Amino acid sequence: QTNSSESDGNIPKRTRLTRASLRLSQSSQDTLDVKQDESPPLTPTGNAPSSESELDISSPNASHDESLAKDPALRDSDKDLSHRPKRRRCHETYNFNMKCPTPGCNSLGHLTGKHERHFAVSGCPLYHNLSADECKVKATTREKHEEEAKVQEESNRHATRHQTPTSRQTRYKEQVTEMRKGRNSGLSKEQKEKYMEHRQSHGNTREPLLENITSEYDLELFRKAQARASEDLERLRIQGQITEGSNMIKTILFGRYELDTWYHSPYPEEYARLGRLYVCEFCLKYMKSQTILRRHMAKCVWKHPPGDEVYRKGAISVFEVDGKKNKIYCQNLCLLAKLFLDHKTLYYDVEPFLFYVMTEADNTGCHLVGYFSKEKNSFLNYNVSCILTMPQYMRQGYGKMLIDFSYLLSKVEEKVGSPERPLSDLGLISYRSYWKEVLLRYMYNFQGKEISIKEISQETAVNPVDIVSTLQSLQMLKYWKGKHLVLKRQDLIDEWKSKETKRGSNNKTIDPSSLKWTPPKGT
Repeated sequence: QTNSSESDGNIPKRTRLTRASLRLSQSSQDTLDVKQDESPPLTPTGNAPSSESELDISSPNASHDESLAKDPALRDSDKDLSHRPKRRRCHETYNFNMKCPTPGCNSLGHLTGKHERHFAVSGCPLYHNLSADECKVKATTREKHEEEAKVQEESNRHATRHQTPTSRQTRYKEQVTEMRKGRNSGLSKEQKEKYMEHRQSHGNTREPLLENITSEYDLELFRKAQARASEDLERLRIQGQITEGSNMIKTILFGRYELDTWYHSPYPEEYARLGRLYVCEFCLKYMKSQTILRRHMAKCVWKHPPGDEVYRKGAISVFEVDGKKNKIYCQNLCLLAKLFLDHKTLYYDVEPFLFYVMTEADNTGCHLVGYFSKEKNSFLNYNVSCILTMPQYMRQGYGKMLIDFSYLLSKVEEKVGSPERPLSDLGLISYRSYWKEVLLRYMYNFQGKEISIKEISQETAVNPVDIVSTLQSLQMLKYWKGKHLVLKRQDLIDEWKSKETKRGSNNKTIDPSSLKWTPPKGT
């Protein structure tokens, strides 16, 4: 369980008690061995547990482990347990430190009636104004009805497709019609008072009372749908496909912008369940409330990303940030980027990467526009591992600037670069547009009769595979009499030139003379 706080500070050590450390201590000195993690993977803000009770107990049977450490008799008798085959128990997937967010709930029971515990509102009987026993009775009734329906379906399986309704189906339809007759009669005065009192007492922490609002038949259909959805969520949680609090961050407050998120990012659960996150736009630390953010901004001394400023032209700057030297900043940057990227898998292992952060400066500081990361030593000569333009700066030319800057670094390194695959949908569109523009500009300035893919690659630093795929998409590559020919389509070149003329001179281009950078020598 992650323990992350908003306060500033250095990265402390994290204490973890494990079953392996207990076995090691039993065989050596019968003392408890406490394992120290120098760089915990899930503490991007770098705060230690504030008390002994907040230690991360990785074993699901923590109390049993502690009794082993305290009682020598139990410790000696349990030495041979490690040789027994481990039994998989479904309750081992539960984290008993978690609690249901519903006030007054003890996390016992489940809406489906099939589980002993729950940790989300979707499975809370108390939130749905039910008890655990009532949920079990309803589950038994539903299973009985489902079995009857299966038997009926099996008996009618070989019947014709357009048969007339059976007598049983006709009676069932009449019963449903009869039950639905009184659903629009409205609530009595006593019922309205009861519902209002329930609403005032519990607010949004409980589901509104639903009895007598509609027919019993429709209410039961609704309850079945709720139970089925809760069962699906519980199955996904046990399989590890979702965690409690996942997909809960809907918006983030970032500087003067409020941004809607697109994808799930693995922020600590205590933050993810809030729905809204408050992020400092300079140091990228994340907080729980507007008040904490305001206090942080009053004392935050950062006005630009850490690292070296390697490019500046006008208000646009690019900072080179080493993932090894500025680990916390890079981890927070990756967590922020995952809210807007689907294929990103790098969050905490940032040390092998360099991050190039583009900012736009004003009188308050350097505001994050976007970034791209690249491996320090890439075996396949990838010049970009991950690239993102912040949503508030999209469709303004900054994405193309980031791509152009990555190829400028490849030219300085005298290498041919290519982005790491797979590309996101928006990333693929941006790169294809950039490659098209580079090739058409090269064709416009080319005056010879014979053209070489290798020469284009050496001059533009674009990988030959990317050049060929772009030429094919533009229908400029043909195979004729045993040779590949590049067609100089003047219509495409003229169209590109007219767009360039209309666009005029703006600051959304990279000036190579403004780059002050030398390739890093070994890391």
